[in-house]
Amino acid sequence: LPQKSNSPASILEQAGPKRVAIHMLRDVGADAFTEALADGIRANHSEAEAKALEPRVKELGAIMAELKEAKKGMAIALEWQPPAGTVMLVNGAPRGKPIAGEDFYRALLRIWIGDKPVQDDLKRALLGGSGTFLNRHGRRADPDRGRAARAGAHAVRGGHRPLAGDRGGVRA
Repeated sequence: LPQKSNSPASILEQAGPKRVAIHMLRDVGADAFTEALADGIRANHSEAEAKALEPRVKELGAIMAELKEAKKGMAIALEWQPPAGTVMLVNGAPRGKPIAGEDFYRALLRIWIGDKPVQDDLKRALLGGSGTFLNRHGRRADPDRGRAARAGAHAVRGGHRPLAGDRGGVRA
């Protein structure tokens, strides 16, 4: 982000380049990865908004389909690169063509920081809160459960990776 913030609204409205970094914790097929992103978009948008975003979700899905699978250990970045659009990088190399529209990138960000994030504790960590995932019972969360796990990934804020021995998550 051009400027740190703990406000989702502020982050969504910030101009300039942005990046979501995803580190794969297990192998996931392209269809499952794309469907997890689409589920997150649908959860954070009205039916009409999600429908309007569908063609660009399909563009992202086509890029993923070329990969066939997101493999364990793979680094996937979704970057907003104005004026080009949303660019997917896999292990640092661009894949596919940029996807137009800042509204699409904002929709992707809402997957993790929207009103209905894929994982509440991940949202808090991305916004500068607790760096350890806790479940609703206050215990360390199992990264192999929940919507985020279905995609087999976790997001990493600020380029920090989990510490040795961690099973995944965000370190603030």
